[in-house]
Amino acid sequence: MLNIKILGSGCPRCQEVEKRTKEVLEEMKIEANIEKITDLKKIMEYKIMATPGLVINGKVKISGKIPAKSQIKEFIEQEIVNKGK
Repeated sequence: MLNIKILGSGCPRCQEVEKRTKEVLEEMKIEANIEKITDLKKIMEYKIMATPGLVINGKVKISGKIPAKSQIKEFIEQEIVNKGK
């Protein structure tokens, strides 16, 4: 199962990343643990300079912008392929 973390203060941009991620997972019919990280100290552990951030299986996939749903889908597919190796 994928572990996905949305990094951000809870701003509208962060909420949009969460919404798009959930929509993509639903479209792909994939279950995942989604966790919102709003604590600044925990966000800093991922060494990102801007939020929102999207982390899948411990890897920062994007930060500082809202990814398109197609990008999120690619990130998820990459993790599924990598998990199978």
